[in-house]
Amino acid sequence: MTAIALITGAGGGIGRALAEQLTAQGIQVAAVGRDAGRLVDVDAAVRIAADTTTPEGAALALAHCQEALGAAPTLLAHCVGSTLIAALHRTRADAYREVMRVNLDSAVFMLQAWIGALQGGPGAAVFVSSVVARIGVANHEAIAAAKGGVEALVRSAAATYASQGLRINAVAPGMTETPMTAGMLKVPAMREGAGRQYPLGGVQTAGQVADVMAWLLGDGAARLTGQVIAVDGGFTTVRPLVR
Repeated sequence: MTAIALITGAGGGIGRALAEQLTAQGIQVAAVGRDAGRLVDVDAAVRIAADTTTPEGAALALAHCQEALGAAPTLLAHCVGSTLIAALHRTRADAYREVMRVNLDSAVFMLQAWIGALQGGPGAAVFVSSVVARIGVANHEAIAAAKGGVEALVRSAAATYASQGLRINAVAPGMTETPMTAGMLKVPAMREGAGRQYPLGGVQTAGQVADVMAWLLGDGAARLTGQVIAVDGGFTTVRPLVR
């Protein structure tokens, strides 16, 4: 039986790259996003417009996937996200709540709906955190709190549902070339400065993050759960020799 994967945030850079990779592996992909127009050219078996930042939207995405493909997805990749670069004393309450809604609320509601749809069966899920939840980066307090919550969610849910055969992991990317970062990276000085922060140098592609996510969803990672893998060119763990 062909595996089914549901990818949220599929219209973004990482979600789009992952959809292409999983489709190439013969997996049936249900691509989910709030804007149907951004899903038109995503490589998927079915495209679903839904807002997964609400319980109703998450349930809708699962229901449409089951109706279109005949079964609940045993694979989940939650790529919904946003960012906010602002010092805490300059962060408005509404901006903070929006970051939490998009990043943390969506992860909670999507994971909850997916677990329910599986009805006790096994599966694998991968979420997207950030390096700013792993190491202190100035002016990222709100998004660091949201992504830190995602990581805590992953670990706790992995413990709760391991006996069911569910594997739940996350990746924590560093600066990645996506539509979200395009405005900053189009400035040569900003791109060069960003790239110098990483021991391996340069800015990574969405495909490189998707590579790790696809692996976490596959049989090669069968013994991994509750893990957060930093895909960051060594940013959070390595300090290169200064010459």
